[in-house]
This record gives sequence, structure tokens and C-alpha cells, in this order.
Amino acid sequence: MRVREAMSGDVLIVGPEHTLRQAAEMMAQRGVGSAVVVDPDSEGVGIMTERDVLKAVGAGLDVDVERTAAHLTPEVVYAGPDWTVHEAAEAMSRGGFRHLVVLDDDEVVGMISVRDIVRVWVGAPAVASI
Repeated sequence: MRVREAMSGDVLIVGPEHTLRQAAEMMAQRGVGSAVVVDPDSEGVGIMTERDVLKAVGAGLDVDVERTAAHLTPEVVYAGPDWTVHEAAEAMSRGGFRHLVVLDDDEVVGMISVRDIVRVWVGAPAVASI
């Protein structure tokens, strides 16, 4: 199965100036563990995950002051929609990631998570609309 068939096309996108609290609230409302960070003034996209928020909180940083741009996951790996689900799982395993942003010609077209991959492998229906 290809990533395009397993990914969620409904991706939470936040800006680099959103606070960590704002991003975390949006993630909680949507029931997702990550957000794509798009800065219209720069090239490329980043990803911020619940782990990135937890690291900031654990370090005693103020979630009402800290901006998403300062807390992006480093060394992001992007998946292509034509990758196999197995290739996405391998990339996650190598990088220690639970989410991959899916890009098609440098445009965000989706997000694939460990949950999506497990769902495919066990043949289960999606639990929630993400």
C-alpha cells in the first residue's frame, strides 16, 4: 500500500509565531499529535509534535511566550505519497519519528503517523477523523 492511501489529508497547519500553548490547544482540539509549521517568509515546512511541546514544558519554558518556530523537530524527514507504507515505517524507525509530513512537489499533501501504518497493517478502520 502507498502512503497516499494511508495518510491523513487533513493536516493541522500552524504558523511560526503561534505560541506553544496555541499550537497544543489546536492539536488537542483536533486529536492529533503533530502540526505542520509553515512560515510564508521562508522555504520548506517544519513539524512540531507533542514531544516538542513536552520538552519545552519539561525545561520550564513559558508556553505562552515560546513560539513554534523555536521548537521544531530537528532533521525532519519527509515522505512522498508514492512511498510504500513499509518505506515510511522504515524512515520513522531510523529517525525515531512517529509522524512524517507527506510532500508532493514541495507541497504538503498529508501526514502519516505510526497509528496510520498500524491501522493499515492490521486492517482496521480509522478510529477518528484527523
